[in-house]
Amino acid sequence: MQLKLKLKRRLLTRMFVTSLSIIALVGFGLAWLVNILYAQNNYNEETAKLIAEIPKVAAELKEHNLIPENTNWLEENTTPEKYILASCDKSYKQVWTSSLAVDRGLFDACERFNDIRLDAPPYYLNLSDNKNYFVYLLSVELANQQYNLLVMKDAHNLEQELNKFSRRTYWRLGMLFALALVLLISAGYWGMRPLVRMRNELQQVSSGKAKSLSQDYPVELEGVTQALNQLLVQSSAQQERYQNAMNDLAHSLKTRLAAVHAITDDTSLDKDAASEKVMEQVSQMDQLVKYQLKRAMLGRKGLKQEQTPVSPLVEQLTQMLFKVYRDKQVNFSADIAKEQAFPGDKGDLMELCGNLMENAFKMCISQVVVSSYYNDNSEFVLIVEDDGPGIPEKIRQDILERGARADTQKAGQGIGLAVCNEIVTSYNGTLAIETSQLEGAKFTITIPI
Repeated sequence: MQLKLKLKRRLLTRMFVTSLSIIALVGFGLAWLVNILYAQNNYNEETAKLIAEIPKVAAELKEHNLIPENTNWLEENTTPEKYILASCDKSYKQVWTSSLAVDRGLFDACERFNDIRLDAPPYYLNLSDNKNYFVYLLSVELANQQYNLLVMKDAHNLEQELNKFSRRTYWRLGMLFALALVLLISAGYWGMRPLVRMRNELQQVSSGKAKSLSQDYPVELEGVTQALNQLLVQSSAQQERYQNAMNDLAHSLKTRLAAVHAITDDTSLDKDAASEKVMEQVSQMDQLVKYQLKRAMLGRKGLKQEQTPVSPLVEQLTQMLFKVYRDKQVNFSADIAKEQAFPGDKGDLMELCGNLMENAFKMCISQVVVSSYYNDNSEFVLIVEDDGPGIPEKIRQDILERGARADTQKAGQGIGLAVCNEIVTSYNGTLAIETSQLEGAKFTITIPI
């Protein structure tokens, strides 16, 4: 069995490799350039020295009777020092060789130099004695004659100097490279710390210990953190919408299921009438499911472009509630004009009326009144009141929150009034809780048209 090792791709590794490659390329390029400049500088210095010594070179040429004797300056510059010289014609054929060059057998210096003369100096040749030479080209005019002289200098000492300089240059480059590596590692981990911190905060969000990322991130990451926080808020809001939708759906279906049980237990209805009533409740359940799914997807948004008649829906809900609370003998009355319309979605009106009327039937002693009208400000008003125990003023605002209940003695989840408040708020309306003239609770919904 073969073991396959798959290395994880790391951002730091990419950054280090790329940065070090750039540093190495630039560093070694600069070192190479410095060495070339150093060699050229040495070459230029030697050339300058040779130019200064032209009289001595000319003296050696005189010794070989290559130039005519003229003034005394040749006599004054005679010297026992010998130079490795070669004289070339215009086509770089060697026409004369100094005695020291002859001793070394350098009879092809001009021909070899002709192969590299178009290159940039310094000129570096390996000649026939298998030694390396630096070659200097001097174009001089002596006694009205032009001479192309090759002055050759043994490269051994210069090579040693250049090698020493190169080693020193590359050793310093190595130190700078090591320092750059340390700084890169430090900068890399320092620069990655915000990302590590972001990862830790996301883990805290995932585990439920935090709800969002903190704000004090570097400027380069502000856009990322803001986008992540918006995503977290949207995700949380969507999750809350789905959770609320499921709770609202369960709360809405509860009453319809109770009505179905009441219908099936009603012995006064024949089979066909009972089936018709049950199908009516099933149809309402289907509408409620579609309504809550839409709310879960879109959130609470008032759909004012619709107009929903109020009276038929209240009558439909009343028949259902009479089945559910048939043992209470509730005296119900409605003061709603036939042309009265709710400025919004039918599902919203069903939720509003259904929850408020169910609470009224549940809490009343014997009387429930529902009324609806347009006030002087052209606002839609829906009022549901009963003759029950009412709601204490100190908890009226609290029971509009999810999970809060006014009466803990009876079954319930504290969802209905919260749903009503959310719907009314989505229409920019208000839900007020007061004391009814019937001495019970009075719920007033006001929605601008």
